[in-house]
Amino acid sequence: MEFPGKGLAKGLAVTLGTMTRRSTTQQYPDVEPDLPPRTRGVIALVEENCTVCMLCARECPDWCIYIDSHKEEVLVPGAARPRQRNVLDRFAIDFSLCMYCGICIEVCPFDALHWSPEFEYAEHDIRDLLHEKERLEEWVPTVPAPPAHDHRGEPAKEQTAAAKRA
Repeated sequence: MEFPGKGLAKGLAVTLGTMTRRSTTQQYPDVEPDLPPRTRGVIALVEENCTVCMLCARECPDWCIYIDSHKEEVLVPGAARPRQRNVLDRFAIDFSLCMYCGICIEVCPFDALHWSPEFEYAEHDIRDLLHEKERLEEWVPTVPAPPAHDHRGEPAKEQTAAAKRA
């Protein structure tokens, strides 16, 4: 049989233990936070990899990605007629609307979007949180390299297919 007020006594004991411990708060602007290398900060764009497939904009639940493009003819030597390709005119992400879910990065089949661990991009005006492609490209050098492949894991499907052909 439990005595009345046992829960209250446990709660007060936890509170007292917390009050007597030293605080571990870091004063942010003076002390840089020690974040993991693959922290989700801001989204970086590698423009050369973008084929304007629009998958990122279509899958974004917040509709915060804006893409404009035009078609351009490319002459291919030996081809009967010129080919057409999409040329990226505008790629913008409105970080005031973005919820940082990462769906756009996951669905990009050409690795044009990456997470950068940079998180210090606050603005005084909310309209400045609309980052155009030039601003998104500035974050690319801060993107960490992908983790090394586990040598004990399964080989990539491309490696398996190449081994079967050989």
